[in-house]
Amino acid sequence: MHNGVSSFNHFIHELSVDSDTSSLDYSSGEEDSDGPPPASPSSQCSRLSWASASAKSEGHWSEWITFILWWLILPLRILLWVPQYFLRLFFKRSSRTPASPRRSQHRPRFSKTNSSKYHDVPNRATDRRRGVVEDLHLAIEICIEAIFDFFHKATHLLLSPSEAIAIMLSWFSPSSHRRKEKHGHVSDDETVQTATLGDGDPSLTERPARLYNTMNTDTRTCQDVITELGYPYEAIRVVTSDGYVLLLERIPRRDARKAVYLQHGILDSSMGWVSNGVVGSPAFAAYDQGYDVFLGNFRGLVSREHVNKNISSKEYWRYSINEHGTEDIPAMIEKIHEIKTSELNLSQPNNTDEDINEEEPYKLCAVCHSLGGAAILMYVITRKIKEKPHRLSRLILLSPAGFHEDSNLGFTLVEYIFLFVSPVLSRLVPAFYIPTRFFRMLLNKLALDFHNYPALGGLVQTLMSYVVGGDSSNWVGVLGLPHYNMNDMPAVSFRVAQHLAQIKHTGKFRMFDYGSRRGNVEVYGSPEPLDLGESYSFIDVPVDLVAGKKDKVIRPSMVRKHYKVMREGGVDVSFNEFEYAHLDFTFSHREELLAYVMSRLLLVEPTSVEQRQMSQKVMKLKKKKKEGTVV
Repeated sequence: MHNGVSSFNHFIHELSVDSDTSSLDYSSGEEDSDGPPPASPSSQCSRLSWASASAKSEGHWSEWITFILWWLILPLRILLWVPQYFLRLFFKRSSRTPASPRRSQHRPRFSKTNSSKYHDVPNRATDRRRGVVEDLHLAIEICIEAIFDFFHKATHLLLSPSEAIAIMLSWFSPSSHRRKEKHGHVSDDETVQTATLGDGDPSLTERPARLYNTMNTDTRTCQDVITELGYPYEAIRVVTSDGYVLLLERIPRRDARKAVYLQHGILDSSMGWVSNGVVGSPAFAAYDQGYDVFLGNFRGLVSREHVNKNISSKEYWRYSINEHGTEDIPAMIEKIHEIKTSELNLSQPNNTDEDINEEEPYKLCAVCHSLGGAAILMYVITRKIKEKPHRLSRLILLSPAGFHEDSNLGFTLVEYIFLFVSPVLSRLVPAFYIPTRFFRMLLNKLALDFHNYPALGGLVQTLMSYVVGGDSSNWVGVLGLPHYNMNDMPAVSFRVAQHLAQIKHTGKFRMFDYGSRRGNVEVYGSPEPLDLGESYSFIDVPVDLVAGKKDKVIRPSMVRKHYKVMREGGVDVSFNEFEYAHLDFTFSHREELLAYVMSRLLLVEPTSVEQRQMSQKVMKLKKKKKEGTVV
């Protein structure tokens, strides 16, 4: 379509005009016998180009030789020109307004500073991206227009042979190429001047025109979401003891004496805590309540960040939930402790092992979802066993993993498949993720199609719900989040999946089983892995457990089992249930849940300066007494 007229009608109209003018030229030549017929502009141009070419060829034999060579490579030039022509036509038209009726009306684009704070991450109301269906629609229209344009030009050249000869000579004449360079030829790689509405500087800025700009996929990060909404942001690079590079993100409130650490679950990232805009996201709610907010990210991104740049894929993905709880979380929480003590000017470089029980100058609470809940429990227990401080004041666990024997048939089948084929499959498939940029881009575009076409989205939602046992989470919406993009995405290592299968099969929340007595003895000092459920008595901070009545991934009965075992171990624990599915705890706007989480966080009061000074005096007195007894 062009200005409301179809490509076919436009082609017929132009063809009729061209044929009429060409027939008039021929008929006038037959009727007017007194003189030569008036030459058309095209014929004059063709004679001039032919004359100039012949004149130059007479004086320069080198140009004749070049001219003959151009004719010899005619088939090769045609083969190269045809695909280039269609590619240029496709990307030129796709970079302009799409021809589909859905996109025919231009909508205003606003600057980031004027955007509303009350929107979700996808922000479909102003989303101008195209899905796979729209891309196919656009490609079909472009191909049809290209075919009509080809036949239109071919017919026009057949009716105007002089112009056709002139064009063919211009293709293969070296002088015409020099003429193009002299008049200036715009290359595909030149920069394009652009200006953005709402920029402070109204002058134009140059942006290189790249191929991936036409793919228009959503590649925003957690940083983009936070800064778009006007909140401060800080990225912290954390390196674990085994060399993995983690991203600890922060919404900083540097003078705050209360902090919260948010840890995501499986196949998720920090994006889950900010995906519902200002009103519905736990991260923004905690910041608005005066907390210094830290967003943790587990190892396991497709980008494979590691201090060893040459690490193999097999080596990188060789980790289980053990490493999440004993490597990732300790590294991030120690980094938080280092930052907070430094900013509050309360660093104590002469701290000794006797100061382990000294009260921290700040209060750090942890809010964890799904796999993050299991990992934080493992962290607290193992730190207490090693007699090291965990620096946490309260745990709020949203549908935590750990017990999984009560599950649907689908999970049970996956469990037995993993346990049966794991010795062979672990060597072939080190992790589960989308390996190439193209297929990750395809997933991103398909997620947009699921939203734009409700029938398709409803079908996918139903299928996903059946796969996970009827869980009513917004699976289609989660697939559309930008952390599943063409550049990167969270993945699951084979050992993490195998670890979950082991937990489900044994009915115990325990650490990874290496499959042999020797392997377990080397790691744990015993032939069997450490049973974390039996070690709940080491948990010395209050724990709040939250279950979803509609959760079919981690059922409420399994969260109640956590509660029962903790009560038996003497843990200060509470239990609550909401009418939520598994992903509703992070990816849905739930005011009731946010109010509950904030009420539990507010139970932890930061240590006042007077209390801290008093505790320091007590510790000094204890040191003096110990020194006196030693002497």
